Amino acid sequence: MTSLSMRPSSTTTSANGGASSPNSSSLPSSSPSRPKFDTTQLSSYVQKLLTSLLTGKTWDQDKDRSRSLVQEIGARVKERMLVIEPTGFKFIVIVNLNENLGQGGRAGMSSHWEESDQSLTELWSNDSLVCVVSAFAVRCY
Repeated sequence: MTSLSMRPSSTTTSANGGASSPNSSSLPSSSPSRPKFDTTQLSSYVQKLLTSLLTGKTWDQDKDRSRSLVQEIGARVKERMLVIEPTGFKFIVIVNLNENLGQGGRAGMSSHWEESDQSLTELWSNDSLVCVVSAFAVRCY
C-alpha cells in the first residue's frame, strides 16, 4: 500500500495563464527542461481564424449552423496545435459562441500545472456574436 503525503505548496502564474510546478525549485539542475507549448503562435492563429470566420456573421437561431461553426473552429484550432507541437502533449479546445446582446463579459482561467503545460483564451466579438476559445496543451508522459 502506498501512502501519499499532502504538503502545502505555492505556484506562480506565468503571463499566458500557465503555472509553474509547485516543486519545480526542488528539481535538480541537471534534469532536462521540458519544452513548453508555444502559445504565441497559437494565439496569433486563433485571432486570425476567428476574424476570418466570424467577420460579417450574425447570430443564427439555427442550432445546427451554430454547432457546425463551433465544431469547425475547435477542429481547426486543434489541427494548428498539432502542427505547432505534434507529439508530447494532449490538447483540449473549448469554443463558446453566444449572441451579443450588449452584455458585459469576461473570460479567463487559472491553471496549476507544470511549467511545460500551457493554456490560452482568445475573445472575439462583433455587434451580434461573442466567441471565446480556450485551448490547453498538457504534457503527457
